[in-house]
Amino acid sequence: MRILCLAVFLFFVSFVLIPSVSASELLGAGATFPYPFYSKVFKSYNEKTGERINYQAIGSGGGIRQLLSKTVDFGATDAFMKKDELKQSKEEIIHIPTCMGAVSIAYNLPSNPGIKLSGKLISEIFLGNIKKWNDPKIIKLNPGVKFPSLKIIPVYRSDGSGTTFIFSDYLSKVSEEWKKKMGAAKVLKWRSGIGAKGNAGVAGTIKNLPGSIGYIEFVYAKSNKIPVAKIKNSSGKFILLSIDTISLAANTSIPSDTRVSITNTKAENGYPISSFTWLIFYKEQKYSDHKLLQAVSLKKLLYYIIGEGQKFAPNLYYAPLPENVRKLSHKLIDKMTYNGKAVAIN
Repeated sequence: MRILCLAVFLFFVSFVLIPSVSASELLGAGATFPYPFYSKVFKSYNEKTGERINYQAIGSGGGIRQLLSKTVDFGATDAFMKKDELKQSKEEIIHIPTCMGAVSIAYNLPSNPGIKLSGKLISEIFLGNIKKWNDPKIIKLNPGVKFPSLKIIPVYRSDGSGTTFIFSDYLSKVSEEWKKKMGAAKVLKWRSGIGAKGNAGVAGTIKNLPGSIGYIEFVYAKSNKIPVAKIKNSSGKFILLSIDTISLAANTSIPSDTRVSITNTKAENGYPISSFTWLIFYKEQKYSDHKLLQAVSLKKLLYYIIGEGQKFAPNLYYAPLPENVRKLSHKLIDKMTYNGKAVAIN
């Protein structure tokens, strides 16, 4: 009888007196491009809800691989998954844009003069066709700027990278030679220059290497105080990278699944190397040992990112999502199911 009473008491304590607990943490991995934004949003979300988000900035390629292997609750990528990648999963994968960013062309020159570059010129530099800063093609585009007879050292991402995809996707649209020889991908076979890991690695290399030029997400250029070039867009205007010119690049039609490239935008004043960045997750959340509690936590987090979390974007040099894209993202989040039923949250 005493044993039975004790059992009843322990049952009462464990289910009534002990407060319910949420999932210990959500796991995510992927893009370094939006990492400063995610870091701020996840910290704010934790302070507000107590939910912990463990995010590893390992590059977009790594984020996709981790999601496909089902070792994370969500992945992050700056390059939306292509059809052949989506086919690697038996379950439907959803993309939601979380903010907009841009790839800057950053450089290290004596006295760091303001310079202008076209897509074709950038492609020639990274293909190794233009080898010195005082090349006539660079001088012609920048009258009045005195360029040194200094070797150009292209710096590129050595890891699988959505930033590389955005950069190469843009160049593939403006340079036939680039499209033919390099193409658009998260990993490329580089013909010249030196590699560095992550946006932070490329930024650090440029900052410390005179004569270097590389492509990095805007916030990494700003935080490291590295100058960036004005880039010629499809309207023939040289556009200075800013939150406004990133936002203008999205002035185009967006498909319902949000998988769209906006590089080389047709927007008259839009910055041409702009992009959405996405979080990716499974529509059906019951897989492996995934619990309903984790699905609920993920849905709440996603709502927060596209809602209140957008206020953090501008101060970190990202552009908030346009209203039409926020609405699309909301609809996509609502498609989430667990065991075939819509995931309900309080």
